[in-house]
Amino acid sequence: MRDLWHGISGVLASSWRVGRGRLLVSALLMLLGNVSTPLIAVFLAVTTDAALRRDTATAVQAAVAVAVVALLSLTMEHFAHIFFFELADLHHLRAERELGDLAQGTAGLEQHERQDYADRMELLRKETWELGAGVQTVLTAITLSVQIALTGVLLARLEPWLLVLPLFAVPPLIAGRLAEARHERAELATAEARRLSWHLLELAVSPAAAKEIRLFGLRRVLRERQTAARRAEEVPLRRAELIGLGLRLAGQLIFAVGYVAAVVVVVRSAIAGQRTVGDVVLVITLAVQTNAQAAGAVAVAGQLQRNARAMGWVRWLRRESARAADPVVPDRPVPATLTDGLRFDGVAFRYPGTDTDVLRDVTLHIPAGATVAIVGDNGAGKSTLVKLLARFYRPTAGEITVDGVDLRRIDPAAWRERITAGFQDFLKLEAPARESIGAGDLPSLLDPAAVPAAVHRADAQAVIDRLPEGLDSHLGKSYEDGEELSGGQWQRVALSRAMMREEPLLLLLDEPTAALDPLTEHALFERYAASARDLGHRTGAITVLVSHRFSTVRMADLILVISDGRIAESGTHDALMAHDGIYAEMFTLQASAYR
Repeated sequence: MRDLWHGISGVLASSWRVGRGRLLVSALLMLLGNVSTPLIAVFLAVTTDAALRRDTATAVQAAVAVAVVALLSLTMEHFAHIFFFELADLHHLRAERELGDLAQGTAGLEQHERQDYADRMELLRKETWELGAGVQTVLTAITLSVQIALTGVLLARLEPWLLVLPLFAVPPLIAGRLAEARHERAELATAEARRLSWHLLELAVSPAAAKEIRLFGLRRVLRERQTAARRAEEVPLRRAELIGLGLRLAGQLIFAVGYVAAVVVVVRSAIAGQRTVGDVVLVITLAVQTNAQAAGAVAVAGQLQRNARAMGWVRWLRRESARAADPVVPDRPVPATLTDGLRFDGVAFRYPGTDTDVLRDVTLHIPAGATVAIVGDNGAGKSTLVKLLARFYRPTAGEITVDGVDLRRIDPAAWRERITAGFQDFLKLEAPARESIGAGDLPSLLDPAAVPAAVHRADAQAVIDRLPEGLDSHLGKSYEDGEELSGGQWQRVALSRAMMREEPLLLLLDEPTAALDPLTEHALFERYAASARDLGHRTGAITVLVSHRFSTVRMADLILVISDGRIAESGTHDALMAHDGIYAEMFTLQASAYR
């Protein structure tokens, strides 16, 4: 019940903020329409009794009143919908914005690694329109409650025991809630199957996947797996729906018994002369309306419960996002330049929901102005170390310091304003090329020289020159005239975006050139290394490079070899080759492939 109240109050509060005028007008129109419905029965009863008494004037007046209240009953909700649709759109947009804020509003990425978080976010993605329509649901519930109360008053004035009739509407309500609760449990239980089903469907329609699907003959396998995933989702849902249907049917049967009993008793009283024909008309009409009210209440109760459930998920996401906040209050500024550098002191890290450390007891010093390369087998922890430097995650043990200051004491947003990065899984931002690149430093986007300079630093001018309108060309097929790029061209755009900030304190390059050939990568990193050395002399900036290509790695000032979550070796290329350890073996093996 508390969740139901929170859901109703949350919808009303949100609607009040986005459109209080529309909310008030909608509520007034809905109230007029719902209050008019029971009055139809009253005026019909008066009309019947007046006609039987041959009181023409009263009968005509009551008949006109019937027409007026019937018109209000039929039209007010229609006019209310005009305001509902606008209010629902505003509420829906607000719900979508909040979902976006919840998904991207935390400093780190911990919640994106959690199954329970992913389940609720997937369900909410489906329910955003339900949240938008929640305004109408809540107002319908409120005005329907007023209508039911008015019907109860009219029945009580005729015969107090008839108040029992609305009570027969309670079993359908309870049955509806039980049915919705069962359906909710089924939806949560099948959320993983739903995500898999959508993923497989997206693969089937994805141009990027089309080549491999055809080449390896995966069409039948994908279809079978998608069908199996849909079946794993649909079978529990259908079972829950069938059980819910049985519950609702049982509730309606209980109401039908009360309805028939009330009509029979009043008719018998009329036959005995204890009630007028108008009273019979009144009771039959109100009983019919009570049946409709019960059915409406069941439907609205289900919608309210779904809305409350969705609002409950939103509140859960808010709580989890709040819990993801670092308990250490950031109270230190970002240094203007680096003098000592970065230090890892006994750092360990494990991803949320796992019980295995990806990094263990990492202790090292990266001097200011250094270019550092990180190498190691896949899954060794290279990218994790980069993510820790970017403050996407917090160490589970130990600390990282920047010029002696715990990195957690520096505001993540302020820290990220002084770093830049290029990732292997880079963002393909489908927008005009100028904006797709300029997103790397939004304050500089309006500077006409900033984007061309970033393109030059990334050695991506050849990509821009191939575009029909240069930097003003739309990238991606989201636009009718958009230019689709190759993987390497998209990577050059992403690298240009990473080069937008001219004086970062930390440049993170996590295999950002994986789609480029070795010669192009080598030439590009020679260019970056020269720029990094110049920047390092001026600001103490550090460049961290993750790569599998040792021809590129060897130019670094410091090479870190990560094995099994630990720093197995560190030093210059020459020192590590002389050590004749893991690095020397990996370098020799790769070099032999090019002979």
